[in-house]
Formats: sequence, structure tokens, C-alpha cells
Amino acid sequence: MTLTLQSLSVTRQNGRETLRDVSLTVAPGEFIGLIGPNGAGKTTLLRAAQGLLPATGTSSLAALTPTQRARAAAFLPQSREIAWDLTVETLVTLGRTPHAPSEADATAVAKAIDQMALTPHAHRRATRLSGGEQARALIARALAQETPLLLADEPIAGLDPAAQIATMQLFAQLTTEGRAVLASLHDLSLAARHCTRLVVLHEGRIAADGPPEQVLTPQLLAEVFHITGSFVFTDHGALFTPTGLT
Repeated sequence: MTLTLQSLSVTRQNGRETLRDVSLTVAPGEFIGLIGPNGAGKTTLLRAAQGLLPATGTSSLAALTPTQRARAAAFLPQSREIAWDLTVETLVTLGRTPHAPSEADATAVAKAIDQMALTPHAHRRATRLSGGEQARALIARALAQETPLLLADEPIAGLDPAAQIATMQLFAQLTTEGRAVLASLHDLSLAARHCTRLVVLHEGRIAADGPPEQVLTPQLLAEVFHITGSFVFTDHGALFTPTGLT
């Protein structure tokens, strides 16, 4: 599925415009990192794209019926709260809700649990896991949905370094299978390393859109993030390192 946003804007009840005339296309095979400082509009964009917020403009995803939308895109919200005392396996199985029950359900659930390295915890109560393990369980639930598009709001927040890298590698792997990922991220180093494209939001508008090496320029880093940084290519891939404040 290709997600197409056209002139998408969101204005809050207090009159503040938090998203301004955003046009964006997310195509199969792309892992797009949505980056920007706090309050830039990243969460607003992800939610408005699904029709979860009143907005002007158009979104090809929001135009679908709720059932069609659930089969087209999985959403991992920023909140990591697990309210129900379910086993990890049962929690992940909830990701299969948009699909008619079939023999594929058990396979998809087991695969998602394995992908997030949670197989030893499959029968534990999710509420008794550590915070990072709970976050991984919720990612597994989104993976079990097996949608062509994954929308994730700060998916690696709260994960340890190994889990952060593994999750980013997994998302990149999904795109080689023809799926698309749009994820808001604060770790510019991991975004530069694993994303095929970066979209920078600043004050509700797109400030830059392109390959990481073309986006993370000294000028943009200074104007948007108020930092300096170093971008280099190595035998291990692209490496970006924040070096200071401007």
C-alpha cells in the first residue's frame, strides 16, 4: 500500500495549528524516519494520517473504512500502557483482530513473538514484564497484524541498545519484503543508519525530505535541532554522531 497525504493540516481547539499543509508519500519498500524536535507535529501527523484527529486535506489511509484501514496499516502509539492482565501470547494475538480467524493466526503470532525475542515470555503475564519487554510485546502485536504499512510513534523509546538496533534492523527487513514503515524517531544516529529516507518536521511543516546524508546537513541541524553533528560513511554503513549544541 502507498500512503498519500495531501495538504494535511490540523488545528487544535485553541486555534493552534500543529500540522501545516503536509504532503507526503510513503511507498512500499521505504523505511521513513519521521524526525524533528519535541512538539514538531510528528505524533499529530501519524494520528491524522489515520483519521484519528480532525484534519483538513486528504489521507489515502483515513479515506478507508475502519476495517480496511486495520488491514492496511498497523499503528504503534507512543503510549506503552498495557491495561489488561493478559499473557504475552494473548496480547499479541489481538493484532490478528482485523483478519478472519484462520490457521494463519497462530503462525503470525508465534513469528511476531520470536521477532521481538519474547518466545521465553510467551505465557507470562504482560503486565509483569519489564518496561522494555512490554514495549517489545506491543511491537509484536503490531507485527502480528501483518499489514503492508506500519506506523510507529517512537517505537524504540525505552528499549535497551541491543533491542533498539534489533528493532530497527527488523523494520528495515520488512521493507525488503515490500512493506512500508513510517516511524517517528529521536535517535538521529539510528535513523541515519537504518532509514532509507528521513522526513523532518519543524513547527508543523516539512523542513526536509530525502536520504539521510542529504537531510542531516549542518544548516538543518543548527536550524531545526540546534545541534552540530558529524555524518560519515564507513564499511559498516552510514554513521551520524551529534557533537554539540549550537
